[in-house]
Amino acid sequence: MNPLFHTFFQQYRYLVNHLNDVLKEHGLYSSQWTILFVLKERGPMTLTAIWKYLNVEAPTVTRTVTRLETLGLVRREEGTDRREKIVHLTEQALALMPAVEQSVLEFERKMTVHLTDEDTTQLMELLQKMKG
Repeated sequence: MNPLFHTFFQQYRYLVNHLNDVLKEHGLYSSQWTILFVLKERGPMTLTAIWKYLNVEAPTVTRTVTRLETLGLVRREEGTDRREKIVHLTEQALALMPAVEQSVLEFERKMTVHLTDEDTTQLMELLQKMKG
C-alpha cells in the first residue's frame, strides 16, 4: 500500500474515533452527525440527494436516517413522487444542534491547533487534487 494512503486512512480512523467520543455525550455517532449537519446547512433533502452528496451507499444512509427518526431528530415526508421521501430536521434536532456544533467545533479546534491557516488551505487544495 502506498504510504500516503496508509497514513491518510489511519488519520481518518483516528479522527472518526475521536469525533465519536465527543459526540457520545450527545447520543450521536459521526455518521448521524454528518447527516444532521448536511440537513441543517442545505435544508430538507431526499435520501438520494443525501447519499449522492455524502458519497455514501444508499442502504447506509437509509439505516442512519431510520435511526435518526427513532431518536426523534428527523422526519420523512412524501415528495412530489410518493416513492420519494424528503428528510427534514425536527424541532428536537434544531434545539440539539447548537450544543453539538459547539462540541464539534471544539474538537476541530483541538485537532487543527498545530496547523496554520496556510497549512489548512494547502491541505484542502491537496485533497481536492486527489479527486482527479
